[in-house]
Amino acid sequence: MADGTDSSQLKTSRPTFHVDGQAQPTLTGGLLLLRIAENTQGLYRCEATFGNWGPSGGGTGFLYFDRRMLDFGKPFQVRLGQAVLFDGRITALEARFPEASPPELTVLAEDRLQELRMTRRTQTYEGLSDAAVIEEVARRHSLTAQVDVRGPTYKVLAQVNQSDLAFLRERCRTLDAELWVEGSTLHAQTHEKRAGTPLVLGYHNELREFSVLADLAGQRSEVMVGGWDVRGKEALKHVATDSVLGAELDGGLSGASVLGSALGERKEVLVHTVPLNSDEARARAETFFRLSARRFLVGRGIAEPNPRLRAGARVELRGLGQLFSGKYYLTDVTVSFDGTRGLRTEFVGERPGLGKE
Repeated sequence: MADGTDSSQLKTSRPTFHVDGQAQPTLTGGLLLLRIAENTQGLYRCEATFGNWGPSGGGTGFLYFDRRMLDFGKPFQVRLGQAVLFDGRITALEARFPEASPPELTVLAEDRLQELRMTRRTQTYEGLSDAAVIEEVARRHSLTAQVDVRGPTYKVLAQVNQSDLAFLRERCRTLDAELWVEGSTLHAQTHEKRAGTPLVLGYHNELREFSVLADLAGQRSEVMVGGWDVRGKEALKHVATDSVLGAELDGGLSGASVLGSALGERKEVLVHTVPLNSDEARARAETFFRLSARRFLVGRGIAEPNPRLRAGARVELRGLGQLFSGKYYLTDVTVSFDGTRGLRTEFVGERPGLGKE
């Protein structure tokens, strides 16, 4: 295929499973339901349900209650062909005993961000940038950090009764950055740098179905952030407009532009932020504007399974007409499997620009 994906991966009707590094074909054959969910806030989750009744110990009985294969803390991996769809550890086991069908066992697994979610602390960080704080938290959890963000160095940053995951998500939001983990590597990268080459999805081909909403309700003409520079003893003010979107518009009309022509200007003043220097004021104004502007168009679709459909990826949707065809950034991706509809990928994508007629 032109995008570099092995076409055999797209023809695979059932995912395969590796537990503790070993392939487990019995899980593949016994799979009843699968749901792998990921979003740009981080924490990748998997729920896989298997039949739990069959030949066991020379007779017939429960297949997985001995905990030899499926047990808490074991590495759990889901693959499509040679590509990895999910890589995490088992955190929960759920048994079901239906009235009219054999017993089932559901495996619930999460990626390494669950360690950060389960660690809550109160701590201050002095004289550090956000990048340095992210690296320090990664080291605490024996994770390798790959950080590509820019931001000011703070005199003091406070983590007050927050989990490490919530704290890092908060820090990343102020920088228009996203947090995720791959294996044992913690990534933090700005939105604009994360997505690679768009994957092309055509309606009635790779794209099974799609719905999209263009909504002005959350759009603003400009966003202003003010504050006070204690050291410089001067007022702070920064105004962000759709000029901060840059190449993200991809030649389309921004929500701010459509808003101005359709309803008039709508300006937002952020009063809940307390920037202490001009860099903080600019970062907060521009980040808030971008986050709102990207939600101008929000689309939900179902596509043929492809390992490249991940949260943080960009897709180019074709065959949707002049207004809605174009590039979308994926914020939520769910891989699902059942016996009726087979394997499929559901996604939510957003873009800040409406196509021109």
